[in-house]
Amino acid sequence: MDLENFQYPIGRMHFEEHYSMTEITHNILTISSLPAKLANLVNDLTENQLETPYRPEGWTVRQTVHHVADSHANAYIRFHLAMTEDNPTIKPYKEDLWAQLADGKTTPVDWSLQMLKYLHLRWVVLLNSMTEADFARTYHHPESEKNFTLAQIVALYAWHSEHHYAHIYQLKIRENWL
Repeated sequence: MDLENFQYPIGRMHFEEHYSMTEITHNILTISSLPAKLANLVNDLTENQLETPYRPEGWTVRQTVHHVADSHANAYIRFHLAMTEDNPTIKPYKEDLWAQLADGKTTPVDWSLQMLKYLHLRWVVLLNSMTEADFARTYHHPESEKNFTLAQIVALYAWHSEHHYAHIYQLKIRENWL
């Protein structure tokens, strides 16, 4: 398998200009289902398995789970900013450096799984309360120098949920851990 397939097992994210409410609802369901789905995927892993990188020179399973919690917490805050401010500029963060911090490398994955469970419960309440006009609200990402609609960001985090789930799932298949 080539590096591209290891890095992007479900393909790269491609933004659409517009998402229908049906597509948005589907993406919300994907986000909503992630905490339980991810917990079911990793709860039976041993400590050694949690320390296995999902690809050569990639994060360990533990780091990946913690990254998802970190990333989705940032997304949740960014949604609140975009819902309460006019096209706010969001604060980027250095994902790779966050993954190297002690909490990302050593703490139990259950901590991030619990964080995701309750974070997603709140996030999904917010998402389900939003109107089509709300999903058209934007924020500015200074690294890409682009404005993104909240509909695009829902699509991004649905993709992100499946992307990292696939990293761990494919590792379990390759290592015969299923």
